[in-house]
Amino acid sequence: MTARPVARVLLDSPLPQLDRLFDYAIPSEWERDAAPGVRVRVPLRTAGRVVDGYLVERVEEEPGDRPLSELDAVVSSVPVLTPSLYALARRAADRAAGSASDILRLVIPKRMVRAEKAWSAAPTPEAPVVEPSSTAWADRVLAAFPGLAAGIDEGARLAVEAPARPAGVADGSVTVGAWAELLAAAAVHTLAQGRSAVLIVPDHRDQAQLEAALAARVPEAAVVRLDARQPSPARYAGFLRALDPVPCIVVGSRSAVYAPVHAPGLVAVWDDGDPLLSEPLTPGVHARDAALVRQELDGCALLFAGHTRTTDVERLVAVGWVRDVAPARRSSPRVVLSATREGESRGARVPSAAFAAAREALASGPVLVQVARPGYAPVLVCAECRRPARCAHCAGPLHAARPGAVPECGWCGRAANGWACPHCESPRVRMASSGSERTADELGRAFPGVRVIIADGEHQVLRVDARPALVVATRGAEPIAEGGYRAVILLDGERMLLADDLRIGESCLRWWMNAAALAAPGSPVHLVGVAGPVARALATWTPAAYARAELADRAPLRMPPAVRVAALDGPADAVRRSIETLRDDVPEVDADDILGPVTGTDRPARALVRFDYGQGTRVADSLRSSVVSDALRARKAAKGRAPGARNTLRVRVDVPDLDL
Repeated sequence: MTARPVARVLLDSPLPQLDRLFDYAIPSEWERDAAPGVRVRVPLRTAGRVVDGYLVERVEEEPGDRPLSELDAVVSSVPVLTPSLYALARRAADRAAGSASDILRLVIPKRMVRAEKAWSAAPTPEAPVVEPSSTAWADRVLAAFPGLAAGIDEGARLAVEAPARPAGVADGSVTVGAWAELLAAAAVHTLAQGRSAVLIVPDHRDQAQLEAALAARVPEAAVVRLDARQPSPARYAGFLRALDPVPCIVVGSRSAVYAPVHAPGLVAVWDDGDPLLSEPLTPGVHARDAALVRQELDGCALLFAGHTRTTDVERLVAVGWVRDVAPARRSSPRVVLSATREGESRGARVPSAAFAAAREALASGPVLVQVARPGYAPVLVCAECRRPARCAHCAGPLHAARPGAVPECGWCGRAANGWACPHCESPRVRMASSGSERTADELGRAFPGVRVIIADGEHQVLRVDARPALVVATRGAEPIAEGGYRAVILLDGERMLLADDLRIGESCLRWWMNAAALAAPGSPVHLVGVAGPVARALATWTPAAYARAELADRAPLRMPPAVRVAALDGPADAVRRSIETLRDDVPEVDADDILGPVTGTDRPARALVRFDYGQGTRVADSLRSSVVSDALRARKAAKGRAPGARNTLRVRVDVPDLDL
């Protein structure tokens, strides 16, 4: 009796109950093209339609009584889903109580026929050759961190605090951060050994710096860019290039951590505290967690680098899972804690010391001024009672686009003509804060004749030259200055620290250190009006010590990352059923660690579950089973009334903040 070929297919579906492999018979017409990893279309009898999927594996099965539907079509003969990519997606999804297809939807770009044909017709590229001069440069850069090169070679998990200074690329054409030089050196060192490197950065600014640092060190064809900002054909072409059986260096955003490169030797994550590395789409796997899973599966080296140290990485260092690599010689920017002096107004936004430093620095180059918010006056208050000015239509905050302008709502955009305070009936408002535009206006009057450049979400500036200028930038939008800034002034620090966020101290330290790292060596960095542990950590440049202190404070309170946290959202009865199931499946989860469910008028019920790392697998399995059960229950209830029922219970594991 002849064995029949059977394809095991993962459906591309958001329905959690379909997150498993389905068996399909391979008809003779697709016998040749139905290889593991290709895109296929298969019938889904329960839905009465044809759906897309990936052929994960192919097996030979003895003919029997089990009826099997046949593959409808092989969409493409290109194996885009490699075995290692499927294993990584499956493992990451299971850890996050999610579906593998949801992860693959973020990783594998939409098929572009023209790009695919060009890739198929082109010969396999030759292995890139790294020149001896580039190898020597990489070894010299890595030597500043004793043990770093050896750790990369042995596939270790490493954490480093990157040098906080500007650096020039090989040809001297542009200035990049020294961190980009460090990551580029690690990638060149890996590529020279015939292995691939994957470099993950938060946004396109960081990506441009890395690409500039790599440009003169490795062949252009060896660097592959993968990010969502690319046009679809270019992104798909980059993904196909990563599939080639030759090593390369991938530079990309959070989803590039899954890039199916040949012979992975290094995965490096830059600035893992940046919220852009946290995937907002289901199942919400952070690039840091995906990198940890990949290192364990592939055996490659893993490098966490940043000017600061997140509590997540510091916890891994504390338990011995990640090795801390200290520099041979420690250097840091010259940080000054600026406060108002005797005789100065306490409301002075720029103290005299910071003002004098800016004036002196402007004689030789640009000065960076970091502010908290964009716009002119992000916050308006009643001029009489000082209560926040709110829109009469939607209760959104009012702001002013310029002095004397009619206030506008930040939510609905309506102009607040004839506004009156509902508490004291005053028709007048006053500005309670200064945004980037107002700060630029004020500093422009204080320094007449000096260029003023605004850099924020609406005014994107990537680089400034070495001529004197005042650069007013919001946090994270600071341009790179040629040769570095001659002074850095950090404003609004006290207001930043008032944000209602568990990690606000970490975030502020990261914002300030990243801005301070843009200063030229020896240039002053003034932090205005801030004291306390965060200011001391900046002044002494000890982010790891601050992260350890934060961990010690959170551990008794069982707050992340001392423990893991899962959030359950949905109808109150579905959330309660899920909690009851969890208590049965994982009795070790204490009742005090289940917060909620809390219901609100404008949102579904929500509950938070805190659990130890050792309980992660069982908790994720239990929550996943509850999601599937709820989806099946919703589908049954909607049968005959809706064309497609959606699951109503949503679960997200590893919530960074306890926010009910």
